[in-house]
Amino acid sequence: MSSRFATILFGFILSAFMSLLVSGIATLRNAGLDDTFLRLWMDAWLPSWFIAFPTVLVVAPLTRRLVGILISAPAAQVR
Repeated sequence: MSSRFATILFGFILSAFMSLLVSGIATLRNAGLDDTFLRLWMDAWLPSWFIAFPTVLVVAPLTRRLVGILISAPAAQVR
């Protein structure tokens, strides 16, 4: 795959893992660990991922800019 797709692939993978983890925790807390857990989790995860993926693509550049503003380059040391 071409490196020009790196940002989109990063967002795709990051949103998949994050939405999987968060929806799993929320489903476990709300439904408990029983025979229906896996189905409930997947029912919660897929719609979450459809929202998370474009959100990551929009929010990541804004976050990079904000971090750039908050973190200043170290000042030159005076000897």
